[in-house]
Amino acid sequence: MPITHRLLAVSVAVMWGLNFIAIDASLGQFPPFLLAALRFAIIAVPTVLLVPRPQVPVRWLLGYGIGFGTLQFLFLYWGMAVGMPAGLASLVLQSSAPFTVLLGAVVFRDRVSARQLVGLGVATLGLAVVGWSQAQAAAFAPFLLVLAGGFGWAIGNVSNARAKASNPLHLTLWMSVVPPVPMALLSLVVEGPDAVVRSFAPGPHMIPALLGLAYTVLIGTLAGSGVWTWLMARHPAGMVAPFSMLVPVVGLSASAVLLDEKVGAATVLGAALVIAGVLWGARRKVPTPTPTPTPTPTLVAPGGVWTRIEETRP
Repeated sequence: MPITHRLLAVSVAVMWGLNFIAIDASLGQFPPFLLAALRFAIIAVPTVLLVPRPQVPVRWLLGYGIGFGTLQFLFLYWGMAVGMPAGLASLVLQSSAPFTVLLGAVVFRDRVSARQLVGLGVATLGLAVVGWSQAQAAAFAPFLLVLAGGFGWAIGNVSNARAKASNPLHLTLWMSVVPPVPMALLSLVVEGPDAVVRSFAPGPHMIPALLGLAYTVLIGTLAGSGVWTWLMARHPAGMVAPFSMLVPVVGLSASAVLLDEKVGAATVLGAALVIAGVLWGARRKVPTPTPTPTPTPTLVAPGGVWTRIEETRP
């Protein structure tokens, strides 16, 4: 991969890592379910009007939209709204990687290599350490909510993989058409019309909330997903995907600097295990090169062809 493409991959990780800071700012003004509905409605309207619908089976488009768009952000926003720190949320959401492997193996009978199993075990151990540290801090419920968001992301991953879209960016945009209506109805039922109306009233958090929402839509979703899709179309997935593990590094670092979030030693250990496990599981085993046979010399003789057989050496 050229250095410019590597820098692009790093830039996407930075965009996505800072996305959690933007979400935190938006949650200061908007309730979580309404915020998720707004995020996707802003993308869905121009998508329906301007972008051709990808020619993929409807069940995989709906699975992608329900898993990646609806369930992931429902639980992520909910978890952050009730106390999950932004930086830690960026880490726990990486549980989508082991969940994706498990879903593929259990539901679709995908083959799981020994390397993936080891990586899955290490990442799960890391999540258990993070969960234990959160339980000690009486914040276990938000941890479980964000973990459920990671499971939703995994549902989106397996649906996306089976859609086999010829234009993945169009599929990503049309995925955004699925969440707005169910999330808006959920907001009205759970958060209530009064909370929805109050969230649009001017206040000290309104400008940061709107800037955060704009960042999430324009930078986190459109720019980040656009560049990522472009890279995925030009390089093997195993070469590009590991760069996503920089997202929690950026998220944790930015949250410590900008939001003054404290990260304990147990959380750091768990984070290292999660990142190491996912990276190890994503690596591909380098195949052993096949020995090239030594050409068999042919000796031309007056009476015909003589062949001398020699030992093939690696």
